[in-house]
Amino acid sequence: MPKRILQGTVTSDKNEQTVTVLVERRFKHPLLHKTVRQSKKYRAHDPKNEFKIGDQVRIQECAPVSKSKRWEVVSAV
Repeated sequence: MPKRILQGTVTSDKNEQTVTVLVERRFKHPLLHKTVRQSKKYRAHDPKNEFKIGDQVRIQECAPVSKSKRWEVVSAV
């Protein structure tokens, strides 16, 4: 099964080797037919501490690195 890749914005880089990425998805509401924006935050592994707040990045699923990290940063967009 392929690993999921998501794109989002770094909202926090305070922790060592970790960034928080805000991923926003848009979809049409099934009943109201209005475009809805929904966002979710993911904690991703950044081993070299190279990404800063505001960077657009791609994250990919990986094996658990810690209690809350199940994603790793693949590249900047």
